[in-house]
Amino acid sequence: MIVIYFLNTKIMKNYTLNPHVAEVERSFMQKVYVWMSSALFVSGFIAYYLASYQAELLFSLLKNPAVFYGILIGQVGIAIALGGFSRKMNMATSLVFFYLYAISIGITFAGLFFVYTLGSIATTFFITAGTFSFMAIYGYTTKADLSTMGNIAFMGLIGVIIASLVNIFLKNDSFQLIISFIGVLVFVALTAYDTQKLKEIAHNADLNQESGQKIALLGAFSLYLDFINLFLYLLRFFGNNRD
Repeated sequence: MIVIYFLNTKIMKNYTLNPHVAEVERSFMQKVYVWMSSALFVSGFIAYYLASYQAELLFSLLKNPAVFYGILIGQVGIAIALGGFSRKMNMATSLVFFYLYAISIGITFAGLFFVYTLGSIATTFFITAGTFSFMAIYGYTTKADLSTMGNIAFMGLIGVIIASLVNIFLKNDSFQLIISFIGVLVFVALTAYDTQKLKEIAHNADLNQESGQKIALLGAFSLYLDFINLFLYLLRFFGNNRD
């Protein structure tokens, strides 16, 4: 499932980077990546643990339509709650929703271990991590305005969603590969765009206040979504099916 959202905070396009602003920026981005990394760890741990030690429980969960679709609907609900109602939540509630989402992704991702070999999953993860890191660094350091690229990527994302829905009925493997290739390009671009946007948002965020903490958490959620969607599309190319 493709889930993405964009923060609605006003971006400062013209600014002077003084030492104080640079320190605030570094602290904000560090907080973002700590939360994002912790969520990835939670998802990965849950997926591996269920696939390795709780296979029967996992099969019973994923084979039950009510449970399976309940998890998917819950993921959408949590994403909407974090993106649309975070201002009304306190920080503790926002964190609970954030990690619940990471846990639910771990449950659904556990099924990947029965479709793809462990080696190919690990390889794809490291390829994803390398690609994500490169684009994040580019988005953080470039002086170019990536707004146009972000807008194009967003339109591409809409196209991918529509094409994916159509291919549910067509079941065309070649068409799915094309969709996956475009999906990789979309989330590569979104990684750079979201990173640059968060860097600029950081100048108005105060981590000493709860509002600043929640903005950082939403930023972590946005990059987390970029990472897991990029991973899923790359897995189409690098994942080796189990015999």
